[in-house]
Amino acid sequence: MRQELMSLPKTLAEDVARNLVMVARLIDEDPEQAYAYSRIALRLASRVAAVREAAGFAAYATQKYAEALAEFRAARRMTGSVELWPVMADCERGLGRPERALAMAGEPEVQKLDKAGQVEMRLVAAGARRDMDQLDAAIVTLQSPELASNSVQPWTARLRYAYADALLAAGREDEAREWFAKALESDKDGTTDASDRLAELDGVEFVDAFAEDAEDEADEADDAEESVRGKDEPAAGAAEVVADEAGDTGADVDAVEDADGGDGERRGGAER
Repeated sequence: MRQELMSLPKTLAEDVARNLVMVARLIDEDPEQAYAYSRIALRLASRVAAVREAAGFAAYATQKYAEALAEFRAARRMTGSVELWPVMADCERGLGRPERALAMAGEPEVQKLDKAGQVEMRLVAAGARRDMDQLDAAIVTLQSPELASNSVQPWTARLRYAYADALLAAGREDEAREWFAKALESDKDGTTDASDRLAELDGVEFVDAFAEDAEDEADEADDAEESVRGKDEPAAGAAEVVADEAGDTGADVDAVEDADGGDGERRGGAER
C-alpha cells in the first residue's frame, strides 16, 4: 500500500494514508464510520488499487454488496491479482445470486489462490449451497484435508465452525457438538461464538450480571419511592383529621349561631 501511495504527491499521499488508517481501525467496531473515511480516500485517489480495495471492504462491511463488488473488480483490474476472488463471490451471495458464487468457485482463478484463499473460497461455496437449501452438499463442500488436519491455521476455527453449523442445520446434533468443540479449541482469538453454541447445545443458560444489577437498582428505586409515599400518607391522613375537626367546629359554630339567632328573635319579640 505504501508503495502504491508513493505514486501520489507527498501531501496527498499523507492525506490518503490517514483516511486508510482510519478505515482499518474502525471497520470492525464502527463500519459506517470506516465507510465514510473510505469514501474520502476514494475521492482523493480513485486510481490507486489499494484505495479501491479498502473502499470495497468498507462497503462490504456495511452490506453494500453491489458497491463492494464494483470496487473489488476495479482493484482486480488494476493489479491483476486473484486474491479478492472469494470475497467477490461472497458479494454475489449478498446480492442474492448464490449460483454465481458457485460458478466462481469452479473458475480457474481458484487454483491461483494461496491456501488461505482456497479455504475462504470453500467457505463461500458452502454458504452458497446453504443459500440454495442444499445442506448435504454444503457439508460435503466443507469436508477437506484442511478440515481433517490437526494443525491449527488462521482459518481452522472458522472452517470447523462452518462445518459444525452445517451439521446442526442438517439435524446432526451430536456431530455438530463435536465440531463446535473443535472450533473452540482452535479459536484462540475468539473469532467465533463456538463457546456460546456449545453451551446452547448443552442447555446451559447464561445470565447477564449487569442486567441483574440494573434490575435490582430499579427495584430499590421503586421501594424507596413507595417508602416516601408511605411517609406522605400519614400526613394526608392527619390533614383529613384536621379537616374533619374543622368541619365539626364549623358545625358547632353553626349551632351557636342558630342558638344566638333564636335568642335574638326572642329578645326582639320581648322588646316589641
